[in-house]
Amino acid sequence: MRLISWNINGLRAAIDKGFEDTFASFNADFVCLQETKLQPGKVALELPGYSSFWNFAEKKGYSGTCIFTRQTPLNATNGIGVPEFDTEGRVITLEMPAFYLVNVYVPTSQDELRRLDYRMHWDDAFRKYVCCLLEKKPVIICGDFNVAHKEIDLATPDLCRDCAGFSDEERTKFTELLSCGFTDAWRARNPDKVKYTWWSYRKYARALNIGWRLDYFLVSDILIERVKETSILGNILGSDHCPIALDIDSR
Repeated sequence: MRLISWNINGLRAAIDKGFEDTFASFNADFVCLQETKLQPGKVALELPGYSSFWNFAEKKGYSGTCIFTRQTPLNATNGIGVPEFDTEGRVITLEMPAFYLVNVYVPTSQDELRRLDYRMHWDDAFRKYVCCLLEKKPVIICGDFNVAHKEIDLATPDLCRDCAGFSDEERTKFTELLSCGFTDAWRARNPDKVKYTWWSYRKYARALNIGWRLDYFLVSDILIERVKETSILGNILGSDHCPIALDIDSR
């Protein structure tokens, strides 16, 4: 079973950049997108063999998530059940027979950590939500977590202390999420490898590989031995993020 996660940074713009051909090249069972920046009915996609599930932000041109799937879920839900956090289209959960798939776009703390308090409360609520799922069956979480967990996960850690995405508070919350029973699949397989998933559009950051690893597959600890491969697809363009892939035994 193959899963793809990608912060697309605007699906309409990505379609103009060849998204449908890139999508076909994935040959994935699930493709999870974040930051679609859409309202209902604003795009028409021809993706034969896939059904789609969408969560739209109330604010136009902002946030949003979707999942394209070849498999039929038992159930699909949007949000985490907390009204304060469920207006921005950030979470979709598919219940499959053997696991839950959670697609998430975690809110940024913004410049000068203006939204850090909101982010801290959001992280607590999201952790509570996925831990409740974990009590029922294994969980795969994917998406843009807007945090570089360790110094190895960004190019310039010494310059980014107390920056959004690398504050002690955000990194601690990510550690707390992992401690509930999740494993960072890519880092587990690549403990010393340096690779990034996001680059600023400014100052030729991608060409110079001055990046951050903000995008993750987190799998229930019980599933980590079933992971066959996990990849960062840095050669695929179309967004300031690149896609990430997880190949896992679905038995």
